[in-house]
Amino acid sequence: MEWTDDAIVLGVRKHGETSVIAELMTRERGRHLGLVQGGRSRKLRPLLQPGNSVRATWRARLDEHLGQYRLEGKSLRAARIMETAHGIFALQTLSSHLRLLPERDAHIGLYETLAIVLDNLEAPEIAGELVIRFELALLEELGFGLDLTRCAASGTRENLLYVSPKSGRAVSAEAGKPWSDRMLALPSFLLKREMPRIDGAGHDDLKSGFELTSYFMERNVFGPRGIAAPPERDSLVKAVGKAVTRE
Repeated sequence: MEWTDDAIVLGVRKHGETSVIAELMTRERGRHLGLVQGGRSRKLRPLLQPGNSVRATWRARLDEHLGQYRLEGKSLRAARIMETAHGIFALQTLSSHLRLLPERDAHIGLYETLAIVLDNLEAPEIAGELVIRFELALLEELGFGLDLTRCAASGTRENLLYVSPKSGRAVSAEAGKPWSDRMLALPSFLLKREMPRIDGAGHDDLKSGFELTSYFMERNVFGPRGIAAPPERDSLVKAVGKAVTRE
C-alpha cells in the first residue's frame, strides 16, 4: 500500500531511540498516524513541528498497519505560530478538536480551513474569528451544524441578532426580543462569508462567538462523550480577549 498526500503536522510522540510516530491531518485521508524513521534527528525535527505543512508519502504492507511516512516540507510555519501565546493555544486547540474525528476519515473542508487558520494567526482578533469559524465547521462535519442564514421564526435574513440555544438557528431582533435573556448572541462577523477584515472582529463579537461555539460544542460533542473541552481553548479565549482589550 502506498499513497502521497498534502498534510499538516498535528503532533509527534517518541518511538524507540531515534524515530517518532507522526500524527498528520491529511487532505484526502483525514487524521492519519505513521512512523517516521529518524524523526528525532537534527534534520527532521524542524520539519515535524506541529503546524507545518508537508508532502507525505505513506507506505505499509497492509492498509490497517501503522505504516511509515516519508516527508517533504512545504510551508514551515511552526516557528511563526510559536511567536505568540494565542498562536500556540490556537494550534493546540485545533489539534485537540481534530482528534474528535475518527482516524483516517476524510474531511477535506476542515483540512483546508485548518490551513487558512494556521496561515493567519499573527493578529489575535483575526485568529479568534478564524478559530470560531473552524469550530462552526467542525460542528457541521459532526452533524450539528448551525443555521445562521435566516430567522427561525419569520424566515427573514435581515437584522439577525440572536441564536436559539434550542434549535441552533438564527433569530431576528424583533422575533427574539421577548426571549432575549434566553438567547445566545449572534456575532455580526458570522453573518458574512468572506475572510476576516484586516482589523478583525471586536472584543464583544469575539466573546459572543466563543460563547456560541462553546455552548453547542459542550451540548452536542463534549457532554455526550463525557469529556471536557481542551484546556488550551480556555487559554486561547483569555489570550485573545486580553490582547484585543489591550489594543
